[in-house]
Amino acid sequence: MRWSLTAIALAFIALFLCLPLLLIITAAFAKGWSAYWSELTDHDTLSAIKLTLLTALITVPLNTVFGIAAAWAITRFEFIGKSLLTTLIDLPFSVSPVISGLIFVLLFGKQGWFGDWLYAHDIKIIFAVPGIVIVTLFITFPFVARELIPLMQEMGNEEEEAALSLGASGWKTFLFITLPNIKWALLYGILLCNARAMGEFGAVSVVSGHIRGLTNTLPLHVEVSYNEYNSVAAFASASILAGLAIVTLILKSFLEWQQAHDRA
Repeated sequence: MRWSLTAIALAFIALFLCLPLLLIITAAFAKGWSAYWSELTDHDTLSAIKLTLLTALITVPLNTVFGIAAAWAITRFEFIGKSLLTTLIDLPFSVSPVISGLIFVLLFGKQGWFGDWLYAHDIKIIFAVPGIVIVTLFITFPFVARELIPLMQEMGNEEEEAALSLGASGWKTFLFITLPNIKWALLYGILLCNARAMGEFGAVSVVSGHIRGLTNTLPLHVEVSYNEYNSVAAFASASILAGLAIVTLILKSFLEWQQAHDRA
């Protein structure tokens, strides 16, 4: 039984993880290193990479602050609307990313609720960078909070109450008691949030407008290149996302091991 289960697991890993990654790398270098590098340094590819990084640089810190604040509030205080807040945190997990993007189009699009006011003040959200940032922020905001809430509930607040009773301020208690205890779960949540922010496709596709060189993130650039039968460009860009996935898995395993080691 042990060897059978191990063989099945390894077969699934080889078929659904290793083989696709191998095919991506093979297709990316199908025409040689020079063609691969040429596609990676293409203006549209570089613009997509920059926009992807910009989106992650904005959304990840904001979601980190929100996740810490939400986890702290839910696990340390009782207040009206606590159950509602907990439910709303899970909302992006239960709503299709495409539907999420459509919701923001209905809010900020030209025919949306705020469309006339935005148009009158020459503020562009949909089919522009702000729209991409907003939908990515919505899609990724549960990750940090959902990693911290169970851990902080398990920890309890005895150490924090002891620090407060000895005269420590709230900020000192957080920095020297809470933060060291949640650091690995926090880093894990940030890692997952960053990976999703860089790889999000559905919601971003709805609000971006697919404007080449302006609103195409890296996943959208892969789709556009593939639809234009430019396989080298598509798989060259995909190789970056695949590399991000591999690094994410390695860091994820390390953080899980470190967290288990600290608990032991």
